[in-house]
Amino acid sequence: MVNSVIYEQPLNERVRTFLRLEHLFNSEEHYLSNPDEWASRANLSLLLDIIDMLGRSDVKTELIKEMERHSLTLSSLKKNPGVDMQRLEIILDDINHHLEILRDSSYQPGQALRQDELVTSIKQRSSIPGGSCNFDLPAYHHWLQKSQIERSEDLDRWRSDLLVIKNSIQLSLHMIRNSANPVLEKAENGFFQKPIEANVSCQMIRIILPSGSEFFPEISGGKHRFTVRFLEQTSTDERPVQTKSMVEFECHCCIL
Repeated sequence: MVNSVIYEQPLNERVRTFLRLEHLFNSEEHYLSNPDEWASRANLSLLLDIIDMLGRSDVKTELIKEMERHSLTLSSLKKNPGVDMQRLEIILDDINHHLEILRDSSYQPGQALRQDELVTSIKQRSSIPGGSCNFDLPAYHHWLQKSQIERSEDLDRWRSDLLVIKNSIQLSLHMIRNSANPVLEKAENGFFQKPIEANVSCQMIRIILPSGSEFFPEISGGKHRFTVRFLEQTSTDERPVQTKSMVEFECHCCIL
């Protein structure tokens, strides 16, 4: 759809983690080029959220498993005469390049942040509301007064060993998102349910609506089926309710 809004629902914990990290990386990238000191604050806060997520789950191992799975699936396509072999080889080379770094035992994403004294002091105060105020952390306040060039150099250094994680997640999610055949569907009275074939491993559901739609989907799913309820909310101080209208939408079941 042109001028559309995409809603995504992961169907397993691995993709759920990847989507959350993608969200954090995209937010962090947004603030990176902004010269404002408040953007630098937001940028560093997001980097701390990223290493916190990396510390709570073994993202490196999960990425290796996911990319090995993609590599195996794509390699099997070499026997298909209708495949663009040049493009396939480029994608496989990209996957193998990231896998080589991820498999290296010396690669520990987030080390640059964890070993930095200033960042450590900020992290210790980050759980306190307003804990990074200038009187609490004068060293942080001093750093924020530096030029944009100096702050950008530090931010680039702190985030440098996270870029392989970021790029690997982008590559994995790109392949998952592009593994679906778009289908136009209708939800009578705002309700839609569809079974998932037993021999299909659906990773993610994507629901696409026109950008001006007054509805938004609430998606839930498991191994055997997924359900979509389309809700409308006339005001933010009211609870969303399921619409009684028939809703047309585009549905993607991402199976790679």
